Amino acid sequence: MARVCVFDVNETLLDLGSLDPLFERAFGDAGVRRSWFQQVLQSAFMATITGAYSDFGTIGAAALEMTAEREGVRLSEEDKKGILGGMRELPPHPEVPAALDLLRDSGLRLAALTNNTVEVAEAQLENAGLSDRFEKILSADAVRRLKPAPEPYHAAAEAMGVEASGVRLVAAHAWDVAGAMRAGCAAAFVARPGMVLDPLAEPPDIVGADLSEVAALIVAAEA
Repeated sequence: MARVCVFDVNETLLDLGSLDPLFERAFGDAGVRRSWFQQVLQSAFMATITGAYSDFGTIGAAALEMTAEREGVRLSEEDKKGILGGMRELPPHPEVPAALDLLRDSGLRLAALTNNTVEVAEAQLENAGLSDRFEKILSADAVRRLKPAPEPYHAAAEAMGVEASGVRLVAAHAWDVAGAMRAGCAAAFVARPGMVLDPLAEPPDIVGADLSEVAALIVAAEA
C-alpha cells in the first residue's frame, strides 16, 4: 500500500523569503532573516533536548529578541508584530500547488506536520491557498515535543491510521528527514537552495531539487 505523504510546512512548502523586506526595514539587512530562523531552530532543538517545552510561536518571538540583541537593534512593536505575524501569510514556493495536485490526483493521501501550532498552521495553509490539498493538518504541539523528536512523527502516523513505516515525510530540512527516518518513517528531501543532507545520517531514497521533482519521484515509487 502506498505511504501517506506528510509535509513539513515552513521552507518546504512556504517561502520564508517573503519576510526579507520586513527584516530589511527592522535590521537594515534582509539576511538577518536567515540568522533569526536558525536561532528559532536552535532554540527549538534545545527545548526538545532538555524537555522544557515551549510552543513554536513563543520560541520564534524569543529568538527574535535574541537576534535583535545580537545585532544591537531595538525593535519596535510594529516590527515585531510584522515579522511574527508575517509567518501566517507566507506564500507557497511557485511549484508547490501543482506538485501537491500531482500527488493527490495520483491517489496519494496528503497531510501536513509542522512544529507550528495547529492554529498557525491552518492559517498559513489557508492563506497560501493550500489547505484543501491536505486530509489533515497536524502539529507537534499536540504531543508537546517538537520535531525531530520521534513523538510527532508517531503521532502523525497514528492520526492517519498507519504504522510509522506507512508515512513518508517530505521536508527541505536534513534534521527533519533524519528525525522521521529514525522514527521508522520513509522520507523525501527537497534540496532547495542552501539545503543539504547531513552526511552522518542515512540518506532518504528520494531527493529532488524542488517539490515538482520530488513529487514525480514519489509518484513513480508509490502510486
